[in-house]
Amino acid sequence: MDIEQKQAEVIDHFVKQASALKGSALGPVIVEATSHPSLFAFSEILAVPTVAELEGSENLVYLELLRLFAHGTWSDYKSNTGSLPQLVPDQVLKLKQLTVLTLAETNKVLPYDQLMLELDVTNVRELEDFLINECMYAGIVRGKLDQLRRCFEVQFAAGRDLRPGQLGSMIQTLSNWLATSDNLLVSIQEKIKWADTMSEVDKKHRKEVEDRVEDVKKSLSLKN
Repeated sequence: MDIEQKQAEVIDHFVKQASALKGSALGPVIVEATSHPSLFAFSEILAVPTVAELEGSENLVYLELLRLFAHGTWSDYKSNTGSLPQLVPDQVLKLKQLTVLTLAETNKVLPYDQLMLELDVTNVRELEDFLINECMYAGIVRGKLDQLRRCFEVQFAAGRDLRPGQLGSMIQTLSNWLATSDNLLVSIQEKIKWADTMSEVDKKHRKEVEDRVEDVKKSLSLKN
C-alpha cells in the first residue's frame, strides 16, 4: 500500500471518530491523530463540524494543537508553549518531520546548519540519522545528503495542508504556469509549421533539380 492510500484510510478513520464526538472528548482523538506515524495532513479533520465548534470554547487548545500540526513548525510550537499542551514524543517527532516538509516547500537545498537550528539537533550525525530514518524511510521526502557541502538536496517532498490564504497564491501560480505552457505550445506549433514548410520547399527544389537532370539526359540522348 502506498503512502497516499494509507494516509487516506487513516484520515477517514479520524474524521469518522471526530464526527461522533464533541468538546473535551475530541482531545484524545486529536492527540492520537497528531501522533499517528502515517498521518501528515490534517485539513479534513479541521473541517469536521464538531472540531470547528471548538473555536471560542474552553477546549480551544485542542483546535490550536490541530492547527499547529496542519500548518506550523517546531519553532512555532516553541514560541507558543504557554498556550499549547505539552507534546508527547511521537508528536515531537511528527512536528519535526512536518518542519522539514515546510522548509522543502521553498528551498530544494537545505543547509545542515539551518536544519539543525530548526529541528533542535546538536550534531550532523544526529541530523543525518533523522533525515534518513524518520523522513526518507517514511516516504515523505527523497533526496541526497551532501556531507562535503553540508546540505540536504531535496528531490521530492510531500505537500502539507494549505495555509489560510495560500489557495489564491497557488491558483495564481498555476494560472501563470498554464499561460506559459500555452505560449510554449504555440511556439512549438509554429516551429513545426515552419519545418513542414521548409520540407515542402526542399521537396519542390529537389523535384526541380531532378527534372533538370532528366531534361539534360534527354538532350544528350537526342544529340547522340
